[in-house]
Amino acid sequence: MATVDLFAIGNALIDQEFKVSNEFLTQQALQKGTMQLTDGDTQAALYQQLQDTQSYKGQASGGSAANTTVAFGALGGTAFYGCRVGNDDLGAIYLNGLNAAGIQTTTQSISEGVTGTCMVLISPDSERTMHTYLGITAELTAEQIDFEPLKTAKWLYIEGYLSTSDTARVAVKQARELAKAHGVKIALSLSDPAMVQYARQGLEELLDDGVDLLFCNEQEALMFTNTENLDAAIEILKLKNQHIVITQGANGAVIIDPAQQFNVAGRHVDAVDTNGAGDAFAGAFLYAVNAGLNLETAAQLAILISSEVVAQFGPRLAIESYTELFEQFKNAQQECA
Repeated sequence: MATVDLFAIGNALIDQEFKVSNEFLTQQALQKGTMQLTDGDTQAALYQQLQDTQSYKGQASGGSAANTTVAFGALGGTAFYGCRVGNDDLGAIYLNGLNAAGIQTTTQSISEGVTGTCMVLISPDSERTMHTYLGITAELTAEQIDFEPLKTAKWLYIEGYLSTSDTARVAVKQARELAKAHGVKIALSLSDPAMVQYARQGLEELLDDGVDLLFCNEQEALMFTNTENLDAAIEILKLKNQHIVITQGANGAVIIDPAQQFNVAGRHVDAVDTNGAGDAFAGAFLYAVNAGLNLETAAQLAILISSEVVAQFGPRLAIESYTELFEQFKNAQQECA
């Protein structure tokens, strides 16, 4: 296994995207903008109603950390993804898709069971609401992960959605210990307000004694710290974490490190689908930092990439789009220099 820059662990999910009405979300008792876990039968019933009454937009390989890893790799980094899929057609589609994007995986990820699926519901305001059946990924353990590439990686990336799985948290603990033993920096995303609300203890376990880089959005930051204003939240988050990136949608992001705090302006696009935007932001930011760019430039690149994800349906761009945007970004930077 070749050395990689980024070693990521996360859920493996096939996304089924639908454009839905606000009334449909209300009828299904779904909380807009969050992820809700469900069982296979309940999701199958929802899927049938979606097909009958709403607008189908397509299928895509998803999973938060996987989306981040694809963005990182498409921009020029090397990456490995640890996950668990079923020995079924969707599992093969999932891993083949990652490999086609240049992401390394292992056959250890394949086991008996059903590959997880996520109904991604896009409301008229472009917000994504997710209804997730984790399938076999709910039972992700260290046995499905080849930790060897982690020993020489630059970054370990952990998605907050793993907070709901007892076995996944054990695997993350092992990964964190190995990363620290080999001088690998650790990044983590809080992932979703629902994880903060319903899986807080699991998130705190994933975070443990802190990370080198924490990603969250403003709502997650406030909820996780039990505060009502961002300044108070930042002071609490700084107690454990070296660097913090708080995204604010169209308003950009707040970047915090031990020596400074600053805002980076957002970029206006006609929003279509927010699914995967935070994942793309994290992937581009990690790539830029790993490539030696400063924090402000990293945030500017991340905002460019994530805003383009928002402007289309689906959690990822076409692979060539990442590189095209990066070239445009570098040219614009040179013109401003």
